[in-house]
Amino acid sequence: MSKAPTHLPKHVAIIMDGNGRWAKKRHLPREAGHYAGMGAVRETVRAACDMGLENLTLFAFSSENWKRPKTEVGALMALFRVYFRSDMDELVERNVRMRIIGHRGRVAGDIHQMILDSESRTAQNTGMNLTFAFDYGGQEEIVAATRELARAAAEGRLDPETITPELFAQRLFTNALPEPDLVIRTSGEHRLSNFLLWQSAYAELLFVDTLWPDFGRDALQKAIESFAARERRFGAVNSEAVA
Repeated sequence: MSKAPTHLPKHVAIIMDGNGRWAKKRHLPREAGHYAGMGAVRETVRAACDMGLENLTLFAFSSENWKRPKTEVGALMALFRVYFRSDMDELVERNVRMRIIGHRGRVAGDIHQMILDSESRTAQNTGMNLTFAFDYGGQEEIVAATRELARAAAEGRLDPETITPELFAQRLFTNALPEPDLVIRTSGEHRLSNFLLWQSAYAELLFVDTLWPDFGRDALQKAIESFAARERRFGAVNSEAVA
């Protein structure tokens, strides 16, 4: 087994992309790519736990994905059901705490209940925080937070002059998590696709050509090693540059 990286980011977020292209290369239906992608989720979560990663967020389903063909959306929902049913015991055993962020009002009732049950069952766990962005959109999240602050100001519960980035961030779905240090996107695409837009202001971005179903332990380790080699200045300059 490969050695775990010694310099871990506190929070890794991954845009899991490339299931469809993985399937197309093999002359398989897109649904087969999504099924293979679920295997990559399992391996990546296990690897992150073994490395000692504190926070892992996976972009599972965007608010724009509802526009896909009904058959594909149905297949994705079926896979979510399978994951919730088959993997919870292992997550509990690994002391993982699960959270789901996003719009919960558009999913089927049984999936909504599975979300509640998984969060409740793992709420007291103290290991890695595993977050799935499910029916999630970064712009929608920012608008919702803005609307909440505007409503509080209109009702006299908040002075607009007291609004700070920190106060705003408390209204986001990710308020209980640190901002991501590293955002990885698979499949060779170079964009965030409406994922953690506010939270990724100073994240290191890593775009890899690997299609998501082929991503796993080795790929995650290489990504974290790449992160460890980078210099993060958060808008400042390093001491040597100003010496």
